[in-house]
Amino acid sequence: MDINIAKEQIENKGFLDLEIDPQIDLFAEIQKLKKEKNAILLAHYYQETDIQDVADYIGDSLGLAQKAEQADADIIVFAGVHFMAETAKILNPSKKVLLPDLKAGCSLASSAPTPLFKAFKEKYPDHLVISYINCTAEIKALSDIICTSSNAKTIIDSLPKDQPIIFAPDKNLGAYLNKVSGRNMRLWNGACMVHEIFSLEKITKLKIRHPKAKLLAHPECEEAVLNIADFIGSTTEILNFSMVDSTDQYIVATETGILHQMQKNAPTKTFIPAPPNNNCACNDCPYMKLN
Repeated sequence: MDINIAKEQIENKGFLDLEIDPQIDLFAEIQKLKKEKNAILLAHYYQETDIQDVADYIGDSLGLAQKAEQADADIIVFAGVHFMAETAKILNPSKKVLLPDLKAGCSLASSAPTPLFKAFKEKYPDHLVISYINCTAEIKALSDIICTSSNAKTIIDSLPKDQPIIFAPDKNLGAYLNKVSGRNMRLWNGACMVHEIFSLEKITKLKIRHPKAKLLAHPECEEAVLNIADFIGSTTEILNFSMVDSTDQYIVATETGILHQMQKNAPTKTFIPAPPNNNCACNDCPYMKLN
């Protein structure tokens, strides 16, 4: 396709749809371009394995945000989703931030439309607003504190017990934080499509077939799944736990991209993706996989 036609269609397609010579070594070409452009490639754990392997840094939302803020490259290429690229630009505004596919949105971020959330917030003027980093820049602007799944409890515990709180946008993470912190935060009714469709029935059957396997779950999962989990934590916390724990079998209830790093860091262990409540064998984020 002609480059000018591709540019005209980028808003509709989300990327420049150009033919690539199948003989090109994409790994070498990416490394060459990074050097020429003084660019850094940041990738989320949920990316395709090849993207993880070519990235300069791989991490979860917290680690990626920290790395973006510290980046001294001229260009930050963010292999993730839209809110992550936005966060990188907010934290390091002088840098050019590129998202490989403009259609790489986020079901959780989309579950909190700005006008509706603004109206919700205005109903509770005495409430402090804590928003999970997995939200749009507009929701961040309406918030008092931004957290990640790994530091949310620490932040909540640091606030006075009588401080009323709105937590957004993930109701499952919010419910889990209410449980572990003893709070009664008012929750926005949003959720992640990946973590909300894990099948409790199928996971229970997997645990029966693999009685020695521990269930590792992200706190964005529904309460029924979290109730039978052996460990609950952020993506990085799940990864680190699997590296130091003595068990050699795990059922992993989060996006399947993390399995690549888990297997690399613990090659003798077995990692089984937790199944969703549909006909797929595992749970992939369709937005992450657009990169």
